[in-house]
Amino acid sequence: MLPLHSGDDALEAAALLEGSDLAGRRRRSSPVLSASPSPPGWDGGLRRQSSFFRQDVGHAASETYLVTRLTFSLLRYLGLGYRWMKQLLALVVYSILIMPGFWQVAYYYFYSSQVRRSIVYGEQPRNRLDLYIPEDSSRPCPVMAFVTGGAWIIGYKAWGALLGRRLAERGIIVACIDYRNFPQGTISDMVSDASQGISFVCNNIASYGGDPNQVYLMGQSAGAHIAACALMKQAVKESSGQPISWSVTQIKAYFGLSGGYNLHNLVDHFHQRGLYRSIFLSIMNGEESLSSYSPEIVAKESSPQTVALLPPIFLMHGAADYSIPSSSSQTFVDVLQQAGAQAKLLLYEGKTHTDIFVQDPLRGGNDPLVEDVLSRIQADDVTCGIIASAPTPRRLVFEWQLKLARWISPF
Repeated sequence: MLPLHSGDDALEAAALLEGSDLAGRRRRSSPVLSASPSPPGWDGGLRRQSSFFRQDVGHAASETYLVTRLTFSLLRYLGLGYRWMKQLLALVVYSILIMPGFWQVAYYYFYSSQVRRSIVYGEQPRNRLDLYIPEDSSRPCPVMAFVTGGAWIIGYKAWGALLGRRLAERGIIVACIDYRNFPQGTISDMVSDASQGISFVCNNIASYGGDPNQVYLMGQSAGAHIAACALMKQAVKESSGQPISWSVTQIKAYFGLSGGYNLHNLVDHFHQRGLYRSIFLSIMNGEESLSSYSPEIVAKESSPQTVALLPPIFLMHGAADYSIPSSSSQTFVDVLQQAGAQAKLLLYEGKTHTDIFVQDPLRGGNDPLVEDVLSRIQADDVTCGIIASAPTPRRLVFEWQLKLARWISPF
C-alpha cells in the first residue's frame, strides 16, 4: 500500500485542500446568488454578471492549481508503467477525435441559461453540483441525481453535460454531482461526497423547480459504483435506525450504467488494463475494504429489512464492454433478485464502455439510453408524456471520427 501523502507533500496537500475549502465556504456564503436570475436594471445586471465572472475565474484558478498539484502527486504513484502511458496516449487521441462535439457541448455548458453551475452542497473541496433545468417549468419536474465516472481519478461533474442536456430537453432536471477524486480523496470520501450531494438534491430541489417526490439516482462507470455504494450504505444506516439526512425511500429508482459492483473480481482486470493493483487498492482504502465497498457483497450480506428499502434497480451495460465486463452487472442483478430486491438488467448488444454514454449521443438521432431512462420515469408519472418531447438531437461529430474514436478508446 502506498501512503496518500508523505513529508512535505502532505503539508503542501493539506494547505491546498484548506485553501480550496475556504474558497468553497466563501462561495457558500451566498449560494442563492449563483443560482438566482439577475435583478432588473441594466447596471445592476452588469455588476452582478461581473461579480459572477470574477467568482468563476477565481474558483476555476484555485481548482486548476489544486488539480495540477494532485496530478503530479498521482504521477509519482504511477511511475513510468507501460500500460497506463499507453492508455493515456489513447485517451489524448480519443479526445482529439471527438473534440468537435465536446466544444459544442462546452458552449452549451458555459453559456446556456438552463445550466446552473457549481452550486455548493457541502464543505469539502469539490462539493459542488451542476443543475440542468428544463425550459418548461410550469409544474414541478422529475429529477435525476447523476454521479459521473472517471476511473475514480478523472471524474468531473461536467462530464454529464450531454446527458444533462438531453434529459433537460425532455423535461427532467438533472443534478450532476461532483466529488473528490484520488489522490485528493479515497473511496470513503467519494461515497461520502456523493451521499451528501444526493441529500442536497432530495432536500433542496423544490426551490429549483424539481419534484422532491420524483427523485431518481444514476451513475456511470466509477460513478455507478460510487452511487450504488452510497445507496447501499444509506439503506444499511436507515434500516438500523441510525441518523440520516436523506432516505432511500426518496429515490424512485436507481440506474447503474456500465458499473462494477464486486471489487474483488475487478482488481486483476484493472491491473491488466493499466490501473495497477497498488493504485487501485490505495483508492479503495486497502484490500481489507474491498468487501465494504462492493455493493454486490453488501447486498448479499444485508438483512431483509435493508433490502426492502431499496428502490427498483436498473443496471445498463454494453455487451461489448471490455473496460468493465457486463458480467459485473449481471451478477449484481442476480444477487439483488435472490435477496428479494427489484432488479433488472438491460444489455446493449455490440456496445462498448463509451458507446452508450459518449459516441451514441454525439451521433445524434434516437438515443437508446435516454429513451430507456425516460420510459421508466414516464411509467411512474404518465403526465411526463406531455412535456417529454423535443426535436431530434442533431449529429455533433462525423461518423468516421466516431468509428475511429471507438477503435482507439482506452475505455
